[in-house]
Amino acid sequence: MELKDGILKIYPLAETEINKLIAIAEIVEFPKQTTFIAQNTTNKYIYFLEKGICRIYYPKQDKEVILDFCFPGNIILPLNSYVYGKPTYEIVDSITGCIVHRISIIKLQELYETSLPIANWGRKLAEIETIKIEERLMQSLFKSAAERYQDLLTKEPTLLQHIKLGYIATYLGVSQVTLSRIRSEIK
Repeated sequence: MELKDGILKIYPLAETEINKLIAIAEIVEFPKQTTFIAQNTTNKYIYFLEKGICRIYYPKQDKEVILDFCFPGNIILPLNSYVYGKPTYEIVDSITGCIVHRISIIKLQELYETSLPIANWGRKLAEIETIKIEERLMQSLFKSAAERYQDLLTKEPTLLQHIKLGYIATYLGVSQVTLSRIRSEIK
């Protein structure tokens, strides 16, 4: 997804405001299996995923807990760094090679100070990210692993084949054997 489309997906802005955001963005490519947001570090950017697949996770004892997958058009925004300038809880790495547009949080906050439309865009961005977190929580509390897998299939059916089954099982909170059963029941 082009950066302009990603910006407009969040909140409508005039062309001049869009251009201000584009002017502070830079394109970065990450090879497969690159960690670009490390746990316990203060993240300095928000990311618009143009191409590729990422996972958001954190380590717990001897395993990883996958919180979400990111697909083209998604925004990657560790809220603790964005809102409070504090270290992140999560880790984000590329499952495939990725192309992202990253925007410095400091430069973005400077635009918030000088542009009410961009400040409103930023408010909407934070609201959307908060709702995504709430949806993940509601899914984990009220949906079965099979329902969550079906939701994942609906969300990105063609890209799902690029994600290791072990990652999907971890995301669903089930073993790979259980995931195999779920997959056979859905087919």
